[in-house]
Amino acid sequence: MTDLQGKTILLGVTGGIAAYKSAEIVRGFKKLGAQVWVVMTENAQHFITPLTLEVLSQNPVVTGMFPSSGGDYGEVEPGLRPGPASDPSVIDHIALAQRADVLLIAPATANIIGKLANGICDDMLSTIAVATKAPMILAPAMNWVMYEHPRVQANLEKLKAFGVQVIEPDAGFLACQMEGRGRLPDPEVIVSFVVDFLRRRQRLLGKKVLVTAGPTREPIDPVRFISNRSSGRMGYAIARVARQWGAEVFLISGPSSLPIPDGVHFTRVETAEEMREAVLKHFPEVDILIKAAAVADYRVRDVKDQKIKKQNGQLILELEKTPDILEELGRRKGDKVLVGFAAETERLLTHAEEKLRRKNLDFVVVNDVSRKDAGFEVETNAIQIIHRNGKVADFPLMTKEKVAEVILEEVLKLKAD
Repeated sequence: MTDLQGKTILLGVTGGIAAYKSAEIVRGFKKLGAQVWVVMTENAQHFITPLTLEVLSQNPVVTGMFPSSGGDYGEVEPGLRPGPASDPSVIDHIALAQRADVLLIAPATANIIGKLANGICDDMLSTIAVATKAPMILAPAMNWVMYEHPRVQANLEKLKAFGVQVIEPDAGFLACQMEGRGRLPDPEVIVSFVVDFLRRRQRLLGKKVLVTAGPTREPIDPVRFISNRSSGRMGYAIARVARQWGAEVFLISGPSSLPIPDGVHFTRVETAEEMREAVLKHFPEVDILIKAAAVADYRVRDVKDQKIKKQNGQLILELEKTPDILEELGRRKGDKVLVGFAAETERLLTHAEEKLRRKNLDFVVVNDVSRKDAGFEVETNAIQIIHRNGKVADFPLMTKEKVAEVILEEVLKLKAD
């Protein structure tokens, strides 16, 4: 296992019976050379003492917002003071939040998950979680009925959409004498997950990635438009994973209700022309372009200034082609990696191969949008990837997050050649 020399792990411990495992988690990180700081909630201290984790981490344990609630933490490295006694100019949660390479919360109770999903900061741990730009990993542990509650699952999905990593709990015999999914995984599993996550964060380090996502809207009049069913999920997932792998990410999105992934440069657009202008603005500075947006192929030639009133007879709209952004990029690409999508309903490979050649792509991602479990407006996708050399790779139905990883793996293979 790769060591963690020079890395700072911020471990949040919340009030569940699995808090006792935090001692072995700290030991695991220390064995790999990490600097470990522990933040405990008030309830966590009923299950394991701060002194235990202080001895194992070799750092003061933060147990409250103020010295009176958590004690005087003594002499601490300048600039990293978990108590306000030594330097009033340094704020506790900011000092810790800025230093961390990763924030791991294990165990993560339903309570802390709910707070983080809704931006509530009412103790030291939740405040640090909102104040840090470090990636966050949660290891939920609770009664299986609580874990499967729709509100808890909704909160986890909301956090995942922001880029939070979740270590799924194990199934088995629980402290409540029930069996089900809710056990905190073994400390070795959690430590290994964090190590692998930090390793992945180096994969695109130093690269700049531009991703387009969502639909575009072409106006008909002030209240109507032409658009499509794209939700933006695929593009947002690619942007999120690219950022997690260390890239500087530019996400250009058409209308979407999805939360903006943390740490990306975000531009909102409406029309195909607006998307073209935004893409060309960033084109010179990026290394990789992944065009996942479903850009409208046509727009209304004569957009009305006033709402078109209902009347007898037909309404005929004259349409004209929108700019082909991907084809224009293909002419300019040089040594940049350019990836396109082909959302098809028939003759998938034939149409995709033609698009690959005509638009000078490095590879094209093909998906059958006529399927109910793939393509638009769903959480899953089943894709094929066609390369310039004619190689076709088939992938099974998987989450769009996993599809994003597959696509970026293929990009890395190209960069390695």
